[in-house]
Amino acid sequence: MGKSKKSATILTIAKLANVSHTTVSRALNGSNLVKPTTRAKINEIANEIGYVPNLNAKGLVTKQSYMIGVFFTNLRTGTSASFLNDVIEQAQAFFPRNYTLSINSIDNAMDGENIAINNFDGVIVISQSTSDDEFINYLQKTGLPLVVLNRAIERDDIDNYAFGDQQGSYIATEYAIRMGHVNFGLIKGVETFESTGQRTQGFMNAMQAHQIEVDPMLIKQGDYRPKSGNTAMRQILSSGNIPTCVICENDDMAVGAINACVDLGYRVPDDISFVGFDDMGYSKYLIPPLTTIRKPTSVLVSRGVVRLIDIIKTAEQSDIEQVIIDPEIIVRDSVFKLD
Repeated sequence: MGKSKKSATILTIAKLANVSHTTVSRALNGSNLVKPTTRAKINEIANEIGYVPNLNAKGLVTKQSYMIGVFFTNLRTGTSASFLNDVIEQAQAFFPRNYTLSINSIDNAMDGENIAINNFDGVIVISQSTSDDEFINYLQKTGLPLVVLNRAIERDDIDNYAFGDQQGSYIATEYAIRMGHVNFGLIKGVETFESTGQRTQGFMNAMQAHQIEVDPMLIKQGDYRPKSGNTAMRQILSSGNIPTCVICENDDMAVGAINACVDLGYRVPDDISFVGFDDMGYSKYLIPPLTTIRKPTSVLVSRGVVRLIDIIKTAEQSDIEQVIIDPEIIVRDSVFKLD
């Protein structure tokens, strides 16, 4: 037909199909007001001439912005760069290409930053703390399509997908116990994050189940970032009681902790073993490769994205889904087997 993609418009299609531009617009948006044969003809012409829809104009017709808000608890502190990048990468992979993601923090939204919530077609909250509940409650009242990921929330009217953090930490600690370890260190995550409380509890439950006492001097507070893991490990090494195994509540802190050991002349895992949490992409490439708990972020995000798109398309939120995704241990070479 000789039309370039650049010049192809709804008016071009209308002329070629011998229909009005309104009919073309309705057909391209899947309206039942257009006969199936006419709709098929219009779509065929659109494909042949390489028509690309104007998403801004389409949004005016369908009342959709094709913008999704993705909110983390706090982007300045606490949210590790690895987890942030992993979530964004997975979300971009699972959303249709015509959607744009707007990434922000709940802190900014609650502090009066100029964030136009009503411009979003839907919102995903990556929740890490009960401090998010006020924002989640606000979103629910607006009626915007909403899913909450990462943390199990205590309400039954919002779709929610979370990880079994306590179970994962228990599995990790028990594995190290089975490998012969009884003298443990623990590097905790952000104090206010729900995942930290759950992972710490899982560790303590395993200690109690096997009647192992933990030296309080070997429990240090981190913030889920490598630097804090490095600092915490140096404190542990200067305590006078060197553990044979350190449980780190995420992989980023494990990286920092292992680096501290290498700097100070300790061999990993021969002198000190390590277990992480998350199974970030780099974990298998560390020296030694890190034994860790796999936090299946792709499963979490894909289920949240599919659910949110379904709510947006159907304009309703029935049959609420609330799912805890089971973790699994990934055994590599960072835990030494003691005799």
